[in-house]
Amino acid sequence: MEFGIFSVSDVTRDPVTGDTPSEAERIDAITRIALAAEEAGLDVFAVGEHHNPPFFSSSPTTLLAYIAGQTRTLKLSTATTLITTNDPVRIAEEYAMLQHLAKGRMDLMLGRGNTAPVYPWFGKDIRTALTLALENYNLLHRLWREDVVDYSGTFRTPLRGFTSTPRPLDDVPPFVWHGSIRTPEIAEQAAFYGDGFFSNHIFAPSEHSLRLIDFYRQRFEHYGHGPAKRAIVGLGGQAFIAKRSQDAVDGFRPYFDEAPVYGHGPRMEDFMQQTPLSVGSPQEVIDKTLTFREIFGDYQRQMFLIDHAGLPLATVLEQIELLGEHVVPVLRRELAARRDPDVPETAPTHAQLVAAKYGDDAPRQPRPRANRGDNVTGGSPYLDTSAAPATA
Repeated sequence: MEFGIFSVSDVTRDPVTGDTPSEAERIDAITRIALAAEEAGLDVFAVGEHHNPPFFSSSPTTLLAYIAGQTRTLKLSTATTLITTNDPVRIAEEYAMLQHLAKGRMDLMLGRGNTAPVYPWFGKDIRTALTLALENYNLLHRLWREDVVDYSGTFRTPLRGFTSTPRPLDDVPPFVWHGSIRTPEIAEQAAFYGDGFFSNHIFAPSEHSLRLIDFYRQRFEHYGHGPAKRAIVGLGGQAFIAKRSQDAVDGFRPYFDEAPVYGHGPRMEDFMQQTPLSVGSPQEVIDKTLTFREIFGDYQRQMFLIDHAGLPLATVLEQIELLGEHVVPVLRRELAARRDPDVPETAPTHAQLVAAKYGDDAPRQPRPRANRGDNVTGGSPYLDTSAAPATA
């Protein structure tokens, strides 16, 4: 099991002090949070993508590339990358570059995005969001696997003899998660390609997430990727930890009460009872997290949201320390003891994907031919494949 933290990159007033950090302060803080996650022994750091205040993360690959240069073991991911408003060509290019810079320590999670005004800002129509997401990913999948792509679709200009550069590290595409909380078509696409499926298991009872995860598992098996139990599943979650249970409740309450996604609704105690929100001592967070396996079966990644709603950096760093010292080690041990030995422990790593593709052979390292001045007149632009144009 991989454990990690994710940030939606909100810049929110601290309801206790009344202070609102600047964007510069939050950007500096998020890099410290990522570094602290690695120091605490966590496996994954992920950041969302937004293009409107109060969020700052409009360029996740820039941020993740910087963090990649500061870390050694931490896997970098997204939560989520917008497959709707981003051109799949740019996603292919940017995340392949990140994959090279991070030496394979990355994957990405795709999502549609739920901020309606963003769509027209990027020339898109939210009413077509689902078909846009499906079609864009079909293209992205090809761009990372075919040196030369001819493409014609509904939502972007055609491609003729297009090569996305750089090619993925070792010619092995990054592992992809598809994030969704309510859309069977997204789970279906994840299953079709044998990709991972991620449920942001925060705001609704677990039964809500279970329906889509079960559907994804069934379709994963249907498409021949292996038994349903081997499908790659990740869960989002939120925890707030203190050594004493009541201190956690008292400490998180003002942030819960004012959080745009929680506040002014059910009482925190009711929300904790009805949803996966975990607020309490390390043992209480451990106990609640272990119930997720009982509900969903063995899964591969557990992410925690710990830095939103105006929580100050010092508190966030303390949460990471508590996770790393008192919660995650116990969860690793307990979940490993319960795990079906036939179920993958984690999502595929880059090294595992390389081994699956090449076995004991050396990975392909694409080397371009001499510049021919365009991208449309030949076959493969790489030395190790035929330069002859494909015949119709």
